[in-house]
Amino acid sequence: MNKIRQYIISNLSSLFLSIFMPLFAIASVIFLIKLATYTAVIQLTLWEMAKLYFFVLPEILFFTLPVTFFIAATLTLFKLSNDNEMVVIFALGIKPIFIVKTLFRPALLLGLVLIIDFFVLFPHATVLSSNFVSYKKSEAKFNLSASEFGNSFGDWLLYLGKENGDETYSDVFLFNKEKKEEILISAQKAQIINDSGILRLRLSDGEGYSYSKEKFSQINFETMFINDTMTTNLTTYREPLEYWLSNDRADSKRHMFITDTLLSLFPIMSLFLVVTIGVVQVRHQKSSVYFFLFLGVILFYALTLILQEFFAYYTIPLLSIVWTTVTYIIYRKSIVNRF
Repeated sequence: MNKIRQYIISNLSSLFLSIFMPLFAIASVIFLIKLATYTAVIQLTLWEMAKLYFFVLPEILFFTLPVTFFIAATLTLFKLSNDNEMVVIFALGIKPIFIVKTLFRPALLLGLVLIIDFFVLFPHATVLSSNFVSYKKSEAKFNLSASEFGNSFGDWLLYLGKENGDETYSDVFLFNKEKKEEILISAQKAQIINDSGILRLRLSDGEGYSYSKEKFSQINFETMFINDTMTTNLTTYREPLEYWLSNDRADSKRHMFITDTLLSLFPIMSLFLVVTIGVVQVRHQKSSVYFFLFLGVILFYALTLILQEFFAYYTIPLLSIVWTTVTYIIYRKSIVNRF
């Protein structure tokens, strides 16, 4: 029994990898094209593109692993049926439930991996990705150009005379007008320093003028720092439960939670369907395994999306019970009664 179990699992493993790699590559290309659209708004280096790809990696794995297991498990049983090995297994007195139990362990392991992926890794990666993009968008607002008017630095209007080769600027003027006071600062040299989201303008060898109706003042300085905090919509995040229970994008997260939970359970819920589709009598049945594979995946996704519009979180137990029950009835009628 153990050798038969190991033989089925070894066939499943090899087929799983051969299906997973192309699906993973296709999904990666789709997400990379999506990430490339960010370059229309922000400038990204090759390393920064790689970071964004790693942030969406949990999502890529989540949408490829459940479908890969369903297809691989079904085709594994179909291959054994075509080679008449499944007939030999049943001729030894082994019941179809043995096949279900054999596939249950890898399905359970995959389900646990998927739950950890979407419940723990996905929130962390999503927050990191969102904050990174927000930071880059805010940083893009401070792409300054020399010899051009219209530059700004926080509340200051900024003019840069020329850009030096060492990432500094010469002949710098800043102007700030408040209700009761106007401030003008000139400097021979300026350097912009980005320190973890805090922009500092380091001015060297300059003068400052402040004037209002009551007074006029002047200062000379060797070094002056002007700070400006970039306005970024950063998401605070401490633990996964806090992410899922927060009110930020509540509708989107509700939809995501229901869908991802059901996809995590999909490998376990579909074991009876896998055996029903994969185990065939080659000499007496005309198999439509690929059609039923496609139909099973599409039907499950469609029910997941449609039912949650009416039953919200109750969709999870409802679809789990109905899907498992219906597939078990089909399994009993088409497999158990025959073998």
